[in-house]
Amino acid sequence: MQYFYSAALAATLALAAVPAAWAVPKVVLISLDGANASIADEYFKSGVLSPKTGLGLLRRTGAVARQNVTITPSVTAPSHIAIATGSTAAKNDINANSFHLVKSNFTQNISGFGAPIGGYDLSGPTVSEEPTATPLWVTLRAAGKQVATATWPGGDGVDVLEPTSTNLIQPASLRTVDYTVPFGSFAGVGAKGFVLTAADFADGTAALASQLAAAGYVSYSPVKQKTSLLETFTVGDVTYNILVAALDSTNDQVVNYDTLVFYDEAQGIKPGPFSLPSTGPAYERVDGNSSKFYLEGSSNKAGTAFYVSFLAGDLSTVRFARYATNFIPRNAPVIASVDDINNNVGFWAPQPDFRIPERISPGFETFPDLELEGMYADQVRSFVTYQTDIGLRAISQNPNADLVMIYIEQPDGSGHQFTLTDPRQPTDFKNPNSIGSGQDPQKKARYASYLKTAYQTASDAVQRIIQAVGTERDGTPKSDVLVVSDHGMAPFHTAVSMFNLLSNNGIDTTKVRAVTTGPAANLYISLQGREADGVVSESEYLTLQKQIVEVLRGAADPNPTYNYSLPGGKLFRFVTPRPTPEGKPVGFATSDAIGQDAGDVVAILNPGYNFDGTQSPVVYRQGDDTTVTTPVLSLANFYGAHGYDSRLPEMSAIFYAAGPNIRKGTFQAVRNIDVAPTILQILGVAPASTVQGNALNRLLKK
Repeated sequence: MQYFYSAALAATLALAAVPAAWAVPKVVLISLDGANASIADEYFKSGVLSPKTGLGLLRRTGAVARQNVTITPSVTAPSHIAIATGSTAAKNDINANSFHLVKSNFTQNISGFGAPIGGYDLSGPTVSEEPTATPLWVTLRAAGKQVATATWPGGDGVDVLEPTSTNLIQPASLRTVDYTVPFGSFAGVGAKGFVLTAADFADGTAALASQLAAAGYVSYSPVKQKTSLLETFTVGDVTYNILVAALDSTNDQVVNYDTLVFYDEAQGIKPGPFSLPSTGPAYERVDGNSSKFYLEGSSNKAGTAFYVSFLAGDLSTVRFARYATNFIPRNAPVIASVDDINNNVGFWAPQPDFRIPERISPGFETFPDLELEGMYADQVRSFVTYQTDIGLRAISQNPNADLVMIYIEQPDGSGHQFTLTDPRQPTDFKNPNSIGSGQDPQKKARYASYLKTAYQTASDAVQRIIQAVGTERDGTPKSDVLVVSDHGMAPFHTAVSMFNLLSNNGIDTTKVRAVTTGPAANLYISLQGREADGVVSESEYLTLQKQIVEVLRGAADPNPTYNYSLPGGKLFRFVTPRPTPEGKPVGFATSDAIGQDAGDVVAILNPGYNFDGTQSPVVYRQGDDTTVTTPVLSLANFYGAHGYDSRLPEMSAIFYAAGPNIRKGTFQAVRNIDVAPTILQILGVAPASTVQGNALNRLLKK
């Protein structure tokens, strides 16, 4: 059976194991976003994943669960907070990746990644004296334990403010640990594609050639330079004028330009060496790898990267991308950790950007599919390497930590882009007939290979972390290493417009608003006395809530080409109204499914359908009525989704664990809310009273 190893993993395996005398963290918790248990099992059986390294090593030397039941909705922010707190979304009050705080103005949202964990006091609004959930890092640090978080959601050092009043509703102290690296942020300039021809270039100056030579780059044909600025943009209070030149690096007596150099006009081309986060100019060839480019002088220490996808030797056609600009948030309580990463790992690397293969970002309209897919594959490799390097830095700087929490973004991003496994999915987003027998088999095969690579890359990241903590003779890690995910992934074929569904059925969308994350929706009613600018009376609230429930429960897909997997043809699996018990103020009651800041109606679609992905202009599905001007259902522009009923096998997370305190064995099922109490049990710390999960004692040796 054949196994596949990346170059990064091969280099890691060449390193000596950590000496036994070296201190290592007691527990390392790793999340591989979007990894599904069934897909991982399939890849082990087919040889895509090695049984000897990474996930395979944990599987061989420790415990594995066939199913890890996550929370509903099975989306990233709520699921990671559930892992960290041992409580459900309704309890920890993080109910979606983006949602509405009911004390805010009606149209305002908050990111689930930066919302108050365990809620807040509505009366201020202000900080809650009795939060409904507690992150395990708060419990551990209160017990004198040391914790590091490497881009884990909720570990960010942020003072959380309510958007309307700007009142403090959660202090940074509850989101800060001994070493805290927040997840990166967008620096304001999105990705862009460029197509140039020989007419765009002229002979470069002697000064340019001299600068290049001083930097060690000789051109055997005259250096060519674009006759005007490539682009101008401003990031971190600095304006950058980007230039590009072309070099011929081969001494073969043939004019054959093979290298582009990108640099800022103010900086010129400096010879280096450069100290991180600086990179100097970006020298880039057509080799499948991007070149990082630090934006010197930016106040937020931002950067980008360039990727050349096609470079004709005579410059007749040149295609390349400048990736989006990003930075690590420089939140004051965690600035020491942020600067440590910037100065030793580098600025926040470009993340896998769906806007490139979906041609949403400007300039990519004429790029071939294979080139755009190559860019995405490059971002997957480089970003996982970068996130893993952050995790390794956290371990090296905190060798005595009791817990290190590491978040890895893959295979989630690849799952969204490449889960092309349903015959109802179009292989051409603009062509409704590219389904079934009209699908492109070559594209399906490519996409299957990209998804395999994403799992391999994620498993390689796990192996690098295992190597950092060291192993015993039998391969068992010297730290207790637990690898989980937040959810699985499922194919979808149809985009659903909640706005059109409501407005087409007479719901007043000035009084009712849906905030969606994947196939999950929170529908809010603008309630007087609750929302800061609420307009709906209690009696009208009850009427609207009932109407919304009736509309959603009656929503169906009439098209037999697509609806054959729907129970009774119905779009929604769950439609749950906020309870309105007698004796309680309308709009404030909670339940096991509805938290303080959940919608007044919470709805989750059946698999195959998703609120994301509607194209503009809308692309009608095969067999739909094209005379309808506000369609509810249409063709989507990507393939994979999560957020469905967490009990479905497709939504199952992964669970692997091995180490000195972990028993070896296979278990039928665990729950993600059991992870926090299990870690607390290993470390000998009692869980907070808000924890709903239970320690997995059957996995532990004592």
